Amino acid sequence: MDELRLYATSTFGLELTVKNQLKDMGYEITSSSDGKVEINGNFKDIARLNLWLRSADRVFIKMGEFKALTFEELFEKTKEIPWENLITKDGKFTVNGKSVDSTLFSVRSCQSIVKKAIVERLKDKYKKEWFEETGPEYTVQISMLRDIATLSIDTSGKGLNKRGYREAPVVASLKETLGAGLVMLSYYNKERTLLDPLCGSGTIPIEAAMIAKNIAPGLNRDFACKHWPQIDKDIWKIAYQEAYDLIDRDIKLDITGSDIDEEAIKCCLKNAKNAGVEKDITFKVQALNDIWIDKQYGIVITNPPYGERIGDYPTLNRLYLDMDKIFKKKKGWSIYVITGDLKFSSFFKRHYDRERKLYNGNMQVRYLQFYGEKPQ
Repeated sequence: MDELRLYATSTFGLELTVKNQLKDMGYEITSSSDGKVEINGNFKDIARLNLWLRSADRVFIKMGEFKALTFEELFEKTKEIPWENLITKDGKFTVNGKSVDSTLFSVRSCQSIVKKAIVERLKDKYKKEWFEETGPEYTVQISMLRDIATLSIDTSGKGLNKRGYREAPVVASLKETLGAGLVMLSYYNKERTLLDPLCGSGTIPIEAAMIAKNIAPGLNRDFACKHWPQIDKDIWKIAYQEAYDLIDRDIKLDITGSDIDEEAIKCCLKNAKNAGVEKDITFKVQALNDIWIDKQYGIVITNPPYGERIGDYPTLNRLYLDMDKIFKKKKGWSIYVITGDLKFSSFFKRHYDRERKLYNGNMQVRYLQFYGEKPQ
């Protein structure tokens, strides 16, 4: 399989960050839609994408796409796909599915039909009637969208948010992929001061430091496709060596994370050490209203608690008022806040310059961007 159709999925609203990173890595985008960005590539690219993509959820190989209005169509067209090019004789495979606005609305039935079609295809190609499924694992996905069936194989295994550095997340921690996306949607760069005054388990500061130091987010984890015989071990060896060589080990960063919860800060320190950025971030136990800003320019990226998620409203409202008090005269500070609380703007009275709609888990949230004066 010299050329593969690959796509990365993401949380709705983060497609732009995935596209921009793919372009920076030298790829040409062949198509994009809500939550999905496609490129052409090969096995080397699968390794690179899984290691490097910061805000994508997973990387898939698209095996086929066709219209299917009946289960017979779904079966026959699935069987035509050369699954033997990837799934080995002893391969263990499962089928996941979803269906939106399609005639074939039963996800369980679609999964069953696809599984049966793949088995029949492999029986014909391998001349076997029984498969032990003791080998590498493959996860097939059937996605029905407005009667178009897309069949893919997941290369990532666990979601790419599972970086491997987070030991014990605190309540309502951001996914690492979302934390990275928030940094990538801001104007933060490695020359600037960054503060997260409500840092929780430290996801935003840690992801910012990894971006600034050019640390590949997938360095400390496993991937399903690492165990596929089709991807030579030398491909992974080269990809990992490239990632280690590209780390900027000499850069000096100005990143601070603070939180009133002492246990949360202990968690931050452990997570930062696991991510290899413990010397690049200052974590401190500090209440929001005790923060003193002594620099003219900087960036705040934060995920404050909000009513639907945590806490009582009077406490949260005081928190928002404290933020307003601290930053209302800091014209050189840009503030980026992800929140599900529609009342946030009533207490933080600075008018936002841009609003992006994102999802934190299943909850739709707003990413409010308040631009400060540019550093001179």
